Amino acid sequence: MTVTIQEHLANLFQKELKSHVRDIDCGDVYLKDIFKILGHEGHFQSQDISIDTVVQREIEVVKQASTFCMTTGFIIWCHLAALTYIRNSVNEKLKSKVLQGMENGEIIAGTGLSNPMKYYAGLEKLHLKAKPVDGGYIVSGTLPSVSNLGDGHWFGAIAEVNENKRVMVFVPCDDPKLSLKIKVDYMGINGSGTFACRFQDVFIPDDQVVAEDADSFVKNIRPYFVVYQIPLGFGVTDSAIQSIKKNKDPQQCNQFLPIQQEELEQELILLESNLEELFNKPFNGLNWNELLTIRRDIATLTTKATHAAMLHNGGSAYLQTSPDGRRLREAYFLINLTPTLKHLGKMIHHL
Repeated sequence: MTVTIQEHLANLFQKELKSHVRDIDCGDVYLKDIFKILGHEGHFQSQDISIDTVVQREIEVVKQASTFCMTTGFIIWCHLAALTYIRNSVNEKLKSKVLQGMENGEIIAGTGLSNPMKYYAGLEKLHLKAKPVDGGYIVSGTLPSVSNLGDGHWFGAIAEVNENKRVMVFVPCDDPKLSLKIKVDYMGINGSGTFACRFQDVFIPDDQVVAEDADSFVKNIRPYFVVYQIPLGFGVTDSAIQSIKKNKDPQQCNQFLPIQQEELEQELILLESNLEELFNKPFNGLNWNELLTIRRDIATLTTKATHAAMLHNGGSAYLQTSPDGRRLREAYFLINLTPTLKHLGKMIHHL
């Protein structure tokens, strides 16, 4: 019998992830080993594969991970976002240094673009400054929150050189002039390797520059930054629906609740179809405008589905270790993940 990629990934995460979910949720475990497992199986490989095939395959990885644990889906998204930066860079020295290791899962990376994405939407100033020097840049400033970091990890960042120029760089966490302070005081997603990052005159050599023109580069990569977030919601929503299905409801009261599984299933199928349709067209990059709408709608649906699962499961959902409670907290993270729901609303309004 042929095993589909969805079944293979479900089996992989059942074996390698499920038993760790509670400890991940408590912030006691950051499951970095998942990258080597996925990398060695080829789930991040892009060589000799069309970009649309690569993206669709990696979307499925995020979705299947998120059905078990959105924190794990989220750190995989962080790595895929970083992979997008390197795959699209014209800096061949940088590519030769990190790309193969990232696709093998031997080098792990985060994004660092929460603040820049808000900057380009007119919501924040850039937190990092870059001073040109011989052979590279000196970067200073603080990023309040960057995820999927740790010893030996890397992350992307954007710094302002002057009012007309911004540069994108790739930063090793082990740089002695980079200070990392762990953050584990969130309502959820604490096992995500999230740190505040303080740059104290960090030297970035030329072979760690992702793009000299960050403004143009971000326009090219931002659709991929967003598309990999959408399956976070697909996975959590599907799990919430399955939780509702499993509820026995001996008193037969759930039929009177305002949100039923059939409604959620139909909305999820529609959004999955809308995303699939973007890849069914002649592929010339992802449509930014359509992606924003799908990203907004899945964030809204995920909160709706997880809230409904809490109601359908009643008292058991309110236990501190309840999967339904965890998924509700994960949903609230999704609507506050850059681009946040209000950030999305502003961008869609100005399309």
